[in-house]
Amino acid sequence: MPKKSTRPTKMPKLHVKKGDLVQVIAGDDKGAKGRVIAAMPREQRVIVEGVNMIKKHSKETHQGPRGAKTGGVQTMEAPIHVSNVKKLKDDKPEKDEKPAKKAKGDEADKSGEDN
Repeated sequence: MPKKSTRPTKMPKLHVKKGDLVQVIAGDDKGAKGRVIAAMPREQRVIVEGVNMIKKHSKETHQGPRGAKTGGVQTMEAPIHVSNVKKLKDDKPEKDEKPAKKAKGDEADKSGEDN
């Protein structure tokens, strides 16, 4: 009987990452657009801003550095499966683009005099 590998399995790669503009293509919020707040590759899920809103009930607690935490109903985003979103083109330019380099002949000598 062959031994099972003890190496960790490779983490699946997602087609979207944090900050991407996406559109929901399936589910209750179909057609909604928003930015990815968080990506969870292990679970293959993403949290999209303003999509799949849930209400979470929290109890008032008296723990923490500043005392009581208020309880009540909080509205927050729940994760959705990555297959239910598609990446959209972003209007803003990529931050990886660098300005054009200057030619070597354009720069003055260190002495500051032109030849």
